[in-house]
Amino acid sequence: MKVIFLKDVKNQGKKGEIKEVKDGYGMNFLIKNGYAVQATNTGVNRLKKEQAEAELQENLKLKDCEQLKQKLEKITVEIPVKTGEQDRVFGSVSSKQIVSELKRLGYEIDKKAIEIDSGLTSLGVHQIKIILHKKVIATVKIKLVKQK
Repeated sequence: MKVIFLKDVKNQGKKGEIKEVKDGYGMNFLIKNGYAVQATNTGVNRLKKEQAEAELQENLKLKDCEQLKQKLEKITVEIPVKTGEQDRVFGSVSSKQIVSELKRLGYEIDKKAIEIDSGLTSLGVHQIKIILHKKVIATVKIKLVKQK
């Protein structure tokens, strides 16, 4: 029996795959529990249509991320920090502070997407990476300045 997987099933198949399984397993477990449907012409056509739609959505999202990357790489984000002796920063700048500063500038970025290689602990310009998409990574300049 051929089935189309609706959900990922460990060691059997991933969502959207068409696989041959034993009749009893297909009917009594996969179809009964909603993990799969029988692979008919209608089901296969619907699957192809859904995959094409998902690919289109992915391409649109990728294009949006590319545009955002272009905008982010043009700006320099200034973050005022408290400093001590010899202009050393108290602590370091966190991704949460960077996100709030980006939000103030009009960019909605998730703090989990920010990748800081080394701590931002000195005044000046630093480079950080923001993962907008698995294929799109923006490099943003962060400038730490003395708080007045």
